[in-house]
Amino acid sequence: MSGKSGDQKRPVHIPVLLREVMEQLDLSPGLVVVDGTVGAGGHSQHILKQIGTTGTLIGLDRDEMMLGFAREKLGVETLPDGQCFLRQASYAELPAVLEELQLPSVDRVLLDLGLSSDQLSDETRGFGFETPGDLDLRFDTRQGIPAWQLLETLSEAELVEIMEVYGEERFSQRIASQLVQQRKTNPVRTAADLIAAVQAAMPAKALATARKNPATRVFQALRIAANQELEQLETMLDAVLPQALKPGGRAVIISFHSLEDRMVKQAFKDRDQWKNLTAKPITATQAEQRVNPRCRTAKLRVAVKT
Repeated sequence: MSGKSGDQKRPVHIPVLLREVMEQLDLSPGLVVVDGTVGAGGHSQHILKQIGTTGTLIGLDRDEMMLGFAREKLGVETLPDGQCFLRQASYAELPAVLEELQLPSVDRVLLDLGLSSDQLSDETRGFGFETPGDLDLRFDTRQGIPAWQLLETLSEAELVEIMEVYGEERFSQRIASQLVQQRKTNPVRTAADLIAAVQAAMPAKALATARKNPATRVFQALRIAANQELEQLETMLDAVLPQALKPGGRAVIISFHSLEDRMVKQAFKDRDQWKNLTAKPITATQAEQRVNPRCRTAKLRVAVKT
């Protein structure tokens, strides 16, 4: 598989917490279900089976490449009219999609906030550490500013803030200083450039003891900034989700880092709007972690709309 956008033959992503997600969605024939991060259709494939021909699946994704995978996996063209709708949109844009489909509300909403393995292997946008393309990091390249451009235009203080808030990077000041210092002579354009800049900035002891790529948190921070991920999630939790779900409807959300998990946890504490079903998040079994290491940090939270 080449990994180039639009040239991948088949998706490689394994849906995380699949058994737990299906249990918590508590599906039955005829329900209207939104998969707000449909990706390659891993979860949605199983959702379709359980809601049957009388149910409706609405799959959203900001990434056109992932929607292509989903169309193929779900066999959208072979499904009965009205059973499955796929749209290139953020989950925060759900109200506009529901208006288009003339649906006032839905029964279930699933969000998987993780980055897909297919996106990591896409050579054109720089999600993976070894990808040669420009450091773009946007899910939807029609919107926003690519990460490499952010690195060229943001002030040192702004870069520090992004890395501290979105990446919880303890060497943010040193890294930001390095990035600004090398702009004129050696600007960052690729994943390799960013890794080299981070390594040049970090103390030798920290590099020697790092258990993962030292630029991991910086990549995360820039990706979140380029896609406005936390703003999108805040809109979804505060305004969209409570309005879109019917009373008794379920929200099932998988997050992969502490920033998102804290936001979901806090939102579900609102007893006027939610009955929280997960005092502690559901995590992957040891067996799943062995098969799919990406799920080790996954946290699943569930709430019922009151």
